[in-house]
Amino acid sequence: MKTKILVCDPVHEEGIEKLKQAGFEVDVNPTITPEQLTKIVSNYDALIVRSRTKVTKEIIEAGRRLRAIGRAGAGLDNIDLETAKQRGITVLSTPEALAEAVAELTIGLIISLARSIPLADRTLKEGKWIKKKLMGWQLEGKTLGTIGLGNVGERVAKIAKALGMKILITEIIPLSPELLKELETEVVPLKELLQRSDVVTLHVPLTSQTYHMIGAKEFQLMKKEAFLVNTSRGAIVDEKALLTALKSGKIGGAALDVYEVEPPRDLELIKLPNVVCTAHIGAQTKEAQNAAASMIAEKIINSLK
Repeated sequence: MKTKILVCDPVHEEGIEKLKQAGFEVDVNPTITPEQLTKIVSNYDALIVRSRTKVTKEIIEAGRRLRAIGRAGAGLDNIDLETAKQRGITVLSTPEALAEAVAELTIGLIISLARSIPLADRTLKEGKWIKKKLMGWQLEGKTLGTIGLGNVGERVAKIAKALGMKILITEIIPLSPELLKELETEVVPLKELLQRSDVVTLHVPLTSQTYHMIGAKEFQLMKKEAFLVNTSRGAIVDEKALLTALKSGKIGGAALDVYEVEPPRDLELIKLPNVVCTAHIGAQTKEAQNAAASMIAEKIINSLK
């Protein structure tokens, strides 16, 4: 029986071609619903998804032939990892493919906050000249607190250092002395990082341990002018606590690419003047999507063969 792959979300054609060239039969259904997937998943040896498709316990248990699930991206919070493990199904992802794209967006959001670029653009297009109200601050000499130093966090820290920022890191995984020396950084507890940083940026996966890891208590520790940047997963931040912190002036601003509910239904948070927001576009570059599709195809091929 020929090995069959189902691609459940839009991925670059290069990855699909690699799978076909490896001798696999590939079906592409980028708009498949959970109900449809549950009905047909038993016909496939592997699934490839992005963030749209949720690979639930029900879907995994229905996939009697499943041997691998590939995520063309970084986070695995849309896949029931425990059920996959119990069924002996390999779960693969490509965080390395997206690191540069997400890191560059993160830096772009920081600069946008520091210089009020979205507000300056919007008001000028409305015919308003509000130059005197747009007093920003430079990144050079400021402290960037990076929570998590994986693929994205490391790249963000390196770019920020090149811009003249001081780097603080909170990380539970031991880091190489060479990297710490290169970044001229300190590894500090979360509490200290929040107290000392001018910008706090999040680069950790969403797990039961990181859910709402930044909430009311953490905002109380931050500097009054500090910015929070989240390009990882929305639920790492308690959005109600963030809304309160921003409206009360407890922190200076926030930049968000991810949200607890996507797309957001309650727009109060993102409509605040001290919030810069984008629609989960961290990995939305041609280069990143090409690399993610190619890499996940290679990993699926290696796993199944």
